[in-house]
Amino acid sequence: MNSVREIIKDKKRIVIKIGSSSLMHESTGRLNLMKIEKLVRILVDIKNSGREVVLVSSGAIAVGRNSIGLQEKPDDLPVKQACAAIGQAKLMMVYQKIFSEYNSLAAQVLLTKNTILNDVSRKNAENTFNELLKLGAVPIVNENDSVSTSEIEQVQTFGDNDRLSAIVASIIGADLLILLSDIDGMYTDDPKANPDAEFISYVERIDEKLIKMGKSTSSSNVGTGGMAAKVAAAMIATNSGADMVITNGNRLENIIGILNGEDIGTLFLNHKNEHFELKELI
Repeated sequence: MNSVREIIKDKKRIVIKIGSSSLMHESTGRLNLMKIEKLVRILVDIKNSGREVVLVSSGAIAVGRNSIGLQEKPDDLPVKQACAAIGQAKLMMVYQKIFSEYNSLAAQVLLTKNTILNDVSRKNAENTFNELLKLGAVPIVNENDSVSTSEIEQVQTFGDNDRLSAIVASIIGADLLILLSDIDGMYTDDPKANPDAEFISYVERIDEKLIKMGKSTSSSNVGTGGMAAKVAAAMIATNSGADMVITNGNRLENIIGILNGEDIGTLFLNHKNEHFELKELI
């Protein structure tokens, strides 16, 4: 097992996804600035080590709703989109400020599903990522929630940023995807409901049994992606040639441990499929 983890030390292009629940204070729903500062410091240090890093960050709707005084997730679509528009600007302002304190550049990239489904726009997105990474910037990615609409969800939206992060990993040819979750990794059942659930440290191949295990278990007031979304992300990432690790986003130092080859989280081993069509899984 350790020899399998050792290969992660050589990863050079890394996508890290952090969810809304990992960015907010649970009691208030406001941004946890100390945690964001720690995340940025880790990302900059990864970049300083000679690797390339992309951050897929949730949080826009949560930040926006807090800004206008909403305590719960809005159900009304225009309200969601307004919250996203307000919150995305605020969230990027925080990221830009903290990155600048470490003499680093952050760049915003907003994607829609149509961008990825269209061959020309997907290639343009790939070129943008490559140029940003060449310039030493850290792209910060989110879905463009202010224009993606739930009435035509199967056409226009990714549904969650777990899947979006895997798609980003695929189009930029990343060799590692780290999903920061609200649990330590994947279990045979929901560990919050079943104390006998067993931790899964390593997945060589995703089979039907594993897919059935990936029940949606997210109970967060701010997040959207459960374990089913993470398994779907793993299918995209591993077929694209990227290893994927699910780990606990409440311990950001796990990122460094993973990159050092430590046995942290659930590792999904890549099995690059030359016939893989990204559009078939999104």
